[in-house]
Amino acid sequence: MTPQLQQAIKLLQLSTLDLQQEIQQALESNPLLEVSEDEAEQAAEPVKAEADTSYDESPAPLEREGPLENLEGEATGQDTQDDDWAVNMPEELPVDSQWEDALPSASAPSSSTNTAPDTDFESRNSADESLQESLLWQLNLTRLSDVDKAIAVTIIDATDSNGRLTMTVEEIHDYLISENGTRIEIDIEEVVAVLHCLQHFEPAGVCTSDLQECLLVQLQQLPAKTPWLEQARLLLTRHAGQLSNGDYTQILRRTKLTEDDFRQVLALIQSLDPFPGQSVQKESTEYIAPDVYVSKKGERWAVELNPDISPKLRINNDYAKLIKRADSSSDNTYLRDNLQEARWFLKSLNSRNETLMKVATKIVEHQRGFLEYGAEAMKPLVLHEIAEAVEMHESTISRVTTQKYMHTPRGIFELKYFFSSHVATSTGGECSSTAIRALIKKLVAAENPRKPLSDNKITKLLEEQGIEVARRTIAKYRDSLFIPPSNERKRLV
Repeated sequence: MTPQLQQAIKLLQLSTLDLQQEIQQALESNPLLEVSEDEAEQAAEPVKAEADTSYDESPAPLEREGPLENLEGEATGQDTQDDDWAVNMPEELPVDSQWEDALPSASAPSSSTNTAPDTDFESRNSADESLQESLLWQLNLTRLSDVDKAIAVTIIDATDSNGRLTMTVEEIHDYLISENGTRIEIDIEEVVAVLHCLQHFEPAGVCTSDLQECLLVQLQQLPAKTPWLEQARLLLTRHAGQLSNGDYTQILRRTKLTEDDFRQVLALIQSLDPFPGQSVQKESTEYIAPDVYVSKKGERWAVELNPDISPKLRINNDYAKLIKRADSSSDNTYLRDNLQEARWFLKSLNSRNETLMKVATKIVEHQRGFLEYGAEAMKPLVLHEIAEAVEMHESTISRVTTQKYMHTPRGIFELKYFFSSHVATSTGGECSSTAIRALIKKLVAAENPRKPLSDNKITKLLEEQGIEVARRTIAKYRDSLFIPPSNERKRLV
């Protein structure tokens, strides 16, 4: 492959964030590339297309909208005001005057960016604290001996981000003995005592070996007068297995609790935190910048590229004019090579945008039903169909649809979301696997919690709608939606 083709393929498979970094690196390394600041170029015609919403066999050809109007901002008026101030600036100011009174911005309203409250100030300026750091900080406030603190540090190191111990008490004791040799006598009872001390740290339930112990530790720290506290402790101690399996009938029979009382006990247990460490160590929010926007305008779906994902680039004419044809000096050769690289980069960037636009438009044409009615109307689609429609190779379509996102009225989706396999229907048609997942989710959401739908029952319900799916396929789709089996979904109402 030629260097130009390699660069085009590289830009094609980059995500939005990686593309911005690549553009910034190109601007820093190539002096003949610069960001266009011309208002005329910023108001140039954006790449837009509209897909026909009709459902006929031959969809209407795509239409491109005309150029946007060249809008003039308020910057011209502000520049004129600044020039007048510079000319009429008094040589001397009164003694009791302030500099703010003479500046042109004193009476002008401040920009919205300065007046808007910075509601996210704390999250942007505070450092993320891990669970281990929080536990070590609390440990420094306790009055423990050096040996007990060494044991506590080992236990904290063996605690994961969820608050669970990754080692047993015996393994922690053996590790301490092997590390310290015979210099320090450490009994396993001392390790257990330090462990119980750490379990009273915040958040409640940390440094526990499993879910049952985590919930029991949290119950121990509740006030003694908490309603249904003893029943909840008894339920977790003796019937944890049946509780996790949803076997409520056996629990009611053995505990002699009424259904209303059991519901109160279950509500107390469900109020506890199964993963206390996550309340301290929160994952940072990652924002997605969509590559294309899809919106309905009249009876058509308009597709346009996101203009904010990359700046408008151009060749620096001042440097380009310095290049001489017959000059073979090192400076002229340097400028000539950078000019060629800048042209290749701009061509590759434009090719990326055109390819992305073609693929996104064909996807919108094919998945109009999803945009109109939701996931249940999703049609089967494979890479080969789009590749034939845009006359490109499947590998190119795969690169375009990876880590590229589309903003629709129904949310932001990766382009790969619109591709799915098909399942045959009783009428001889095809149904998308994404649509089947949506139907399963809808059926489970509407089921009776006392008698949840089994996989066989969901299979029969789909057969009544003309969709022939095997039971094991239903189980696979249900697991992909993180829906537990019917016995674990059973609830008391």
